[in-house]
Amino acid sequence: MSAFRVSAEGLAALALEGTLAVRISEHVRYTTGARVSDAEMRSWDRSLPILARDLVDADLGAVEMLIEHRLPLTSKRVDVILAGTDPRTGDDSYVVVELKQWSSAEAWEDDDQLVLAEGTRGGPRLNPAIQVRGYCEHLIDFTASLNGQEGAVKGVVYLHNATDHGVQALFSLRQDEHSRMFTAQRRSEFLEYLRQHLDPSPGAPAADRLMASAIRPSRQLLAVAADEIKNREQFTLLSEQRLAYELVLHAVERAHRQDGKRVVVVRGGPGSGKSVIALSLLGELSRQGRTVIHATGSKSFTETLRRYAGKGSTRLKNLFKYFNSFMSIEPNSFDVLIADEAHRIRETSANRFTRAAERTGRPQVDELISVARVPVFLLDEHQVVKPGEIGSVEAIYEAARRRNLEVHPVDLEGQFRCGGSASYERWVRYLLGLDPGGPVAWEGDDRFEVQVADSPMELEAILAGKLDEGFSARMSAGFCWPWSDPRDDGTLVADVQIDDWARPWNAKSDRSVGGAPGRSYWATDPAGFGQVGCIYTAQGFEYDWSGVIIGPDLIARDGRLRTNRSANRDPSFRSRNAVSDEDFDRLVRHIYKVLLTRGMVGTVLYATDPETREFLAGLIEQARVRTSA
Repeated sequence: MSAFRVSAEGLAALALEGTLAVRISEHVRYTTGARVSDAEMRSWDRSLPILARDLVDADLGAVEMLIEHRLPLTSKRVDVILAGTDPRTGDDSYVVVELKQWSSAEAWEDDDQLVLAEGTRGGPRLNPAIQVRGYCEHLIDFTASLNGQEGAVKGVVYLHNATDHGVQALFSLRQDEHSRMFTAQRRSEFLEYLRQHLDPSPGAPAADRLMASAIRPSRQLLAVAADEIKNREQFTLLSEQRLAYELVLHAVERAHRQDGKRVVVVRGGPGSGKSVIALSLLGELSRQGRTVIHATGSKSFTETLRRYAGKGSTRLKNLFKYFNSFMSIEPNSFDVLIADEAHRIRETSANRFTRAAERTGRPQVDELISVARVPVFLLDEHQVVKPGEIGSVEAIYEAARRRNLEVHPVDLEGQFRCGGSASYERWVRYLLGLDPGGPVAWEGDDRFEVQVADSPMELEAILAGKLDEGFSARMSAGFCWPWSDPRDDGTLVADVQIDDWARPWNAKSDRSVGGAPGRSYWATDPAGFGQVGCIYTAQGFEYDWSGVIIGPDLIARDGRLRTNRSANRDPSFRSRNAVSDEDFDRLVRHIYKVLLTRGMVGTVLYATDPETREFLAGLIEQARVRTSA
């Protein structure tokens, strides 16, 4: 955790010198690598001195102010945390403050959780009472020193430019100890509130303890996870899935007894239940009181888990993190890290926002192994689809060997939700040259249907018919068309154009556009039908019927599928210096392997290249002949 630290008296002095915003900006840039906007600097100059002056007037000038404090395991920053001593108990006391310069605000379309504020752009904002409550809960949930001390944290919104009348709509929500609200009109009440929760003694010791605290999920948060996940019917485990689940629980227990570390690797193909195992483990380990956290390398997958697995509790969503969240976390901070979709592990966690001091070149897999006593990796090696991704069993084993750690493998081969059809997934591997000996004719399977469409119109019509029958269905395609930003009128551009047929890609952002769901929800929101998904939105998800458009970057010649780099439009593949022709060939085959194995009941194929379409039809025709006979 990082924050710009100064006492209230010290901040008031910096404000008089005129150096406050510059000092905070330099600190934020150094500790996070993030650029600070002019608007942020103006906000600091206009709000922070007012809060410091209020503290001084309340005889609380020695209280420590933690400014732009980054919440554990997130990139979100809190405006201010006031650290000091509770005058009633002598214990540490913290007041989370959300500062707003608004002079007026009203409910957005009669929704008291969303507001429109004067002087802000970009549409409705979250009611700041909800915002500060969330900050308090996250701080409590992931700060070890606060475990069992939930009452030490309070939360307030301070609208220092507003009267009660101007922001009356904000008061419609019930306030609690994590969401009190004060306006300039209530300044005297605010000062009295501060005196109730902070005494005049120096707040530096309390700030030290907060800043130095270990990061781990609290018992209360784990109890919420257990209640929400553990007993859900859709998390029933079968055969090898149950074996993997029990093996991880055994490894956790042994690691706990021996005060050691163990690594578990669960390998399985598409639909083999890896994520069901992951969520079942999250629920059970939470019930046991183990400190456990779930992480992936996929934004769409993580955001969907947060929406659906965490549906019953906003706080539960915070247990779902990204692989790059653990760069500065102490070793063995958790009992268990569940690394789902581990084929998405990258070479390092650093990105363009990472400050120089944190660019150690440390492999991301090492960070993931280090952070928990039992790191659990669930992966499908044929789903490495992007340059820089190195998630493989070999990479995990090598990282474990460097630390002299034992690896426990579990293979889920044979358990497939693709209609129970292991033969279809094997046929796809042969087709794409991922296994030797192919391509081969599709022999057919009563539990899974494969069709080849003569046109994109026919593909879409078949899928629409399946929707009418009550199935779920989606269209996806190789990245062979441009991907435009939405039009000014808020509609998507129909970039995927094939002859007279054209449809848009899924939305670029997580915001709904023109009735289309945000990209993270394309695979799960019924409104996703009608847009074409790409590898980055389809990976990690399944639906009943999958329509796959094979673009001109994969064509059949001389009885084999060959890649055509010049037809691919994915920006990740542009540079031959970054991605060799050999790597491009491997990654594109993996991409189509993922797209072709999303369906649980059936797949409809269409290839833009006529020779490829004829080739695929020939492979599948034998199954039709056999069925009709």
